[in-house]
Amino acid sequence: MMATDVVSVRMPARGMAHDLRAVKVVLHREMLRFVNDRTRMLSMLIQPVLWLFVMGTGLGTLVRGSIPGVDFRTFMYPGMISMTVIMTAMFSAGSIVWDREFGFLREMLVAPVSRGSIVVGKCLGGAVVAVGQGVIILAMAGLVGVPYSPGLMVTLLAEMFLAAFTITAFGVTLAARMRNMQTFFGLMQMAIMPMMFLSGAMFPLANLPSWLHVLTTVNPLTYAVDPMRQAVFSHLDLPPQVNALLNPGVQWFGWQVPPSMELALVALLGLALLGIAIAQFRKAE
Repeated sequence: MMATDVVSVRMPARGMAHDLRAVKVVLHREMLRFVNDRTRMLSMLIQPVLWLFVMGTGLGTLVRGSIPGVDFRTFMYPGMISMTVIMTAMFSAGSIVWDREFGFLREMLVAPVSRGSIVVGKCLGGAVVAVGQGVIILAMAGLVGVPYSPGLMVTLLAEMFLAAFTITAFGVTLAARMRNMQTFFGLMQMAIMPMMFLSGAMFPLANLPSWLHVLTTVNPLTYAVDPMRQAVFSHLDLPPQVNALLNPGVQWFGWQVPPSMELALVALLGLALLGIAIAQFRKAE
């Protein structure tokens, strides 16, 4: 009998450094995909710009007498930053469904890396892309009476990243089991649009009817929008009564929730959604 040589196959070592490299690769891919898609960049900006400069100007003419000394577009500005970041983050998460349809997701899942690292890279990539899109709205601050304070800009960037990461994790959780883009975007619109309208992005949270106050309080996006508004209004010189009307904050049974706690809630929600998304991908075929 003839001896048969056996060729051994060496798999790459698995470890933290290996998974971090996978996170970097997925993050880099998300950034390249976004930068090369200029149509997507422009389309993501149209809606918030229209809301800010067209709707904000129109509504401002109606409320000018009740809020003297402040442009209503200044009030809407943090909400429009949130809208830009949230919509961009959800579209980034939705690309998972696109990857599944074209077979690229299967190639990633069979790669010798942990599936958790793929999800983390996807969430970080979506957050970075969303923040990059939000920076464009951030650059328009002076057009609506918001000062270009370095401290304010850094604070808004950090809050944008936290909100974008959480929303991307939410989107990845939704997209983990979906097979076509139509289903994902239909579900996205059904979930995100009501949450966006009930977050206080487009109207003040003061003097709301009790049923609407409850809905805004249990809405997770409220705790992403309100810290941005708190940061912006802390850099404005407004009369106390106007500030109380436009920037009342979130209250639980009469107790004012501090922005730090709001951001902590958003961070905890993001980590919980990340864990769910990783669990979903470990079950995926």
